[in-house]
Amino acid sequence: MSKLYFTYSAMNAGKSAILLQAAYNYKERGMQVMLWTSGHYGADQDARSGMIESRIGLEADAHLYRADTNLFEAIEREHAENPLSVIFFDEAQFLTKDQVWQLARVGDKLKLPVLCYGLRTDFQGELFEGSAALLAIADHLREARTICHCGKKAIMTARLDENGKAIKSGEQVSVGKEVYVSLCRYHWEEALGR
Repeated sequence: MSKLYFTYSAMNAGKSAILLQAAYNYKERGMQVMLWTSGHYGADQDARSGMIESRIGLEADAHLYRADTNLFEAIEREHAENPLSVIFFDEAQFLTKDQVWQLARVGDKLKLPVLCYGLRTDFQGELFEGSAALLAIADHLREARTICHCGKKAIMTARLDENGKAIKSGEQVSVGKEVYVSLCRYHWEEALGR
């Protein structure tokens, strides 16, 4: 069980809901869980805790990680004070490569399972750093599926501006008035005019 898991998908596949359901199952059996989410965007820079929220209304308090957070040390410290059964990461695409290796060490040295959930690619079809590292070294990969408006499996995410037009360039992460939609590859290319 002490493996590094990565569940990935396009937007709106229910990754956070799957994570919260799994965490609930552990808690229901009397096991101690540790939840993490990204402090990469939209969070008060001084905040020490965040929230994992799903589109269907499930939510739970979580620790925030940022690019400079040493996850192995934080988890090891918590585990020493309060023995853990499992670690969950939402928004795992925002992990750094070093942090992914830290999580692998959590499984290897602390013998704790680490379950990560996140996007595989950004709106330009490029891998996120954390996703690339997880795809490279995770012990177990699982795809959470969602569908395009045409009914095909959605594997791409498009970022739309306020007029509903696909944005072709810009920062990998943007928190603003843009909307993200999941599309099959064909409709993603069509939206970008390729």
